[in-house]
Amino acid sequence: MPQTNDPNETTPSLWSRLFRRDGRSEKALDGSTATVAGDPVQQALQGLVSSLIQDRKSERRSRLIKASIYFMIFGVPTLLYIGIIGYMNGARWVPTQEAVGVVRVEGDIAPGQNASADQVIPALKAAFESEKIKAVVLAIDSNGGAPVEAERINNAMATMRAKHPKPVVAVIGNSGMSAGYMIAMHTDRIYAGKYSLVGSIGAVMASWDFHKALAKVDVAQRVYASGPLKAMMNPYLPMTSQANDKAQDLVNRMGSQFHAEMSSLRKGLKPNIQYGTGEVWGGSEALAIGIVDELGTIDDLIERRWKLPAHDFGPGGDGYKGIHAATAVGEFLRTLMLGQGPSAQGQVTLR
Repeated sequence: MPQTNDPNETTPSLWSRLFRRDGRSEKALDGSTATVAGDPVQQALQGLVSSLIQDRKSERRSRLIKASIYFMIFGVPTLLYIGIIGYMNGARWVPTQEAVGVVRVEGDIAPGQNASADQVIPALKAAFESEKIKAVVLAIDSNGGAPVEAERINNAMATMRAKHPKPVVAVIGNSGMSAGYMIAMHTDRIYAGKYSLVGSIGAVMASWDFHKALAKVDVAQRVYASGPLKAMMNPYLPMTSQANDKAQDLVNRMGSQFHAEMSSLRKGLKPNIQYGTGEVWGGSEALAIGIVDELGTIDDLIERRWKLPAHDFGPGGDGYKGIHAATAVGEFLRTLMLGQGPSAQGQVTLR
């Protein structure tokens, strides 16, 4: 009797026959059995799929190797560069234990420098806002600079101290003069080494005078100003007596303001001492006349007073000067290209 097909029986698809791995026999339409492993169609397709899978694996490995090589060539140097730039501009790891925060005021206190307000204020902010930092030390090593930069730093420090009350002291290294000392005055206590240079209370304004040299080669500059003092600091014009008196009055007023500010903040000043002459004192003499509170260096102070590790918030305390030097060269070349003469605009500085 001929066999009839079971209506509930399904015909195995080529795909199921291809990926069947148990090696069992399957029933064909005519009732006979065929072993999957011996199916030549399945073997051919299985070899094709295996080859495709191997090709995809090889392609993924190739892409991974290429990505790793590109990362080593371009990614690692880029990350190092970003890390160095961030470190030089005050970025530091967040302290994981209690420490004393060190914020550096080193070099000229002027825009574009390590000791500028734009560099120092973020470092101060990080130190004050960290719960692990128990005190802040300003490591000052500066001959002075722009008074407005020092004013910005002092105002920011006062705001942060109101929000995050912490002890703040200044430690003067090689020098803490003029605008550098102005910043130190706004801390709780000032320390200096025996051989530190401290003081230079006052203001100075400087400008070149080239008009006589130009006259020798019969060259002169024509300047049209709206007032008699509008171009008073032009180095190519002779200084009038009115302009000379005005310039001197400016520095006298700023010097007097500096001296008055010091008198209001420093209660231990000695009588009969002329502090506003611009004089510089050594550390021991500065202690004797009351412009510093104690002799000491930063390492000794932190160990003796707090017995905690120091955490450096920067900026610019790493000694890497190459990028900043390149910036300075770029600024010099830009000044030449813009055609600005030397000291074309006189600027009052605290030095």
